[in-house]
Amino acid sequence: MVTVRYEVVEHDGGWAYKVGDALSETFRTHDAALKAATSAAARQTLAGTTDGIVYQDKDGAWHEELADGKDRPLTRVIDQK
Repeated sequence: MVTVRYEVVEHDGGWAYKVGDALSETFRTHDAALKAATSAAARQTLAGTTDGIVYQDKDGAWHEELADGKDRPLTRVIDQK
């Protein structure tokens, strides 16, 4: 099973959380960034609806799949402070 890591990091004069290479907005305090990361991580584990999706891969080919709304990743919040 995939584990998505939310890492709290210093960013742009404040704090943010990072997932992969993507950064959240900047928060003024570490505690605010940690709270936001924890909330986002919790929401990502919630089941949703099963829907058909269409996407284009890096080579330009289109794909259609059925995304199971119950197939949710594990999440982990990493605090570097």
